[in-house]
Parts: sequence; C-alpha cells; structure tokens
Amino acid sequence: MTIHFIGAGPGAPDLLTLRGRDLIASCPVCLYAGSLVPEEILSHCPTDARIVNTAGMDLDAIIAEMQQAHAAGQDVARLHSGDLSVWSAMGEQLRRLRALDIPVSVTPGVPSFAAAAAALGTELTLPGLAQSVVLTRTPGRASSMPERETLENFAATGATLAIHLSVQNLDNVCETLQPAYGADCPVAIVFRASWPDERIVRGTLCDIAAKLDADITRTALILVGPALGGEGFTESCLYSASYDRRYRPVSAESPWVNWSHGDD
Repeated sequence: MTIHFIGAGPGAPDLLTLRGRDLIASCPVCLYAGSLVPEEILSHCPTDARIVNTAGMDLDAIIAEMQQAHAAGQDVARLHSGDLSVWSAMGEQLRRLRALDIPVSVTPGVPSFAAAAAALGTELTLPGLAQSVVLTRTPGRASSMPERETLENFAATGATLAIHLSVQNLDNVCETLQPAYGADCPVAIVFRASWPDERIVRGTLCDIAAKLDADITRTALILVGPALGGEGFTESCLYSASYDRRYRPVSAESPWVNWSHGDD
C-alpha cells in the first residue's frame, strides 16, 4: 500500500489537481494538516474514510498512523497545503517512510506564490525587469537559514522575491532590502491567497509596514521587486512579428519552414 503525498493548493478548494482529487477519493485513510488545508477538500474522501487532523500531532505520531494504515493494507492520502516542494515538512516524513520500506508517491499542488500572483493579476517575470523568482524566507523558530541564503544575497540579483513565513518580520525585511531595491520598490503582501478572506496590501519598501493591518501576522506572502509595478518592461520576442520561430516562420528562407514539431 502507498502513502500518497498530495499538495492541496493554497486554500481555494477548487485549486486542487484532478489527480489529487482522484487520489483522495480512492484512499480509505486521509491525514491532513488541518491548520491550513480547508475542510471542503475532505468532501472528496470516501464516506467511510478514516480522517485524521495532524495539526496537533508530532512526527512520530503521524508516522505511526501511516504505519498502521500500511499494515492494514490501506492507501493513505497525506494532504499538505500549497505545493509539497517547499516548506511542507514532507522531506522528513519521506525519509522515515523509505527507511520503513513503505511506498510513497508525490502529487504537486498549486503553490502559494502562484496564487498570490494570480490575486495581484501580475506576471512576476517581466522582460527587462526580472526573469527570475526567488522563493525564500527569513529565519524562524522551526528552521534556521543556511549562512549564504540571506536576503542581502538574493536582493543583489534584482529578482522578484517571494518571501514566505516572514510577515511577522516585515520591518527587518524592508530595511534589509532597501539598499538593493530602493525605498520606492513595489511590494505586495497577500494574506491567505485564494481563501474567502483573502486580503491584498500594496505599497513600497518604505511604507508597506505602516499600511499592513495589525491582525495580519501569519499565512501572508511578501512579494518584492520592480516587476510588481507592471511598468517599464519590454515586450518579449515570442509574439513579435519579426521573431522567427518553428510555428511562425517569417520568410521562405526560414530554417523552420519545413519544421512540423518541436519547442518554440
């Protein structure tokens, strides 16, 4: 039997992949992180499923639940918020399960930074402004940061920064980033992206802290970078009439004239 790790998305119940939905529906046991996974997603569970909220459980207890299900020949849907590739604590569970020779699978989910960008109605990689997105965080009680992974180092790239799990440290974030980005650099804070109570606060590195509501202390993403302003960028060549590409040769002499398939 298999432990299926499933990214449950950023919050909205319909931002769940079809594969994730179908796996949930097929598993007689569901373990979910109740502090962040909406209960509406549990409606996909079989009516007689064993559903366990792991929010108050430690790692040993969670693994014990999985071992119990595995011994009983039951598949498990293990739900985490967002996408499992970042800050999901999946890695430590995978390590233990593999040591126990218990099969696992991983199904991706919509990450919070993508939901936040959608809420803002913006592209995070605008030509001439930014072509990279850095997903990072500041040190917290649960996890420290490697020595080289500092906001100063990431800011030196000029990339769009998606700073997770750090809204409680906003003053320090803004102070640290101003030398590289400038005081007027656009900032957006998206609280509970895609949830019914989603809130968006826009500003700059010099004024965003004063604009933030005092009750926003967690589950908020900080986005920083010139691309958030949505101005001063160049158009990409992709749709330019003069851009010679496989699917749109610009002349009879184009090397792509007889090309029938492939990437752009």
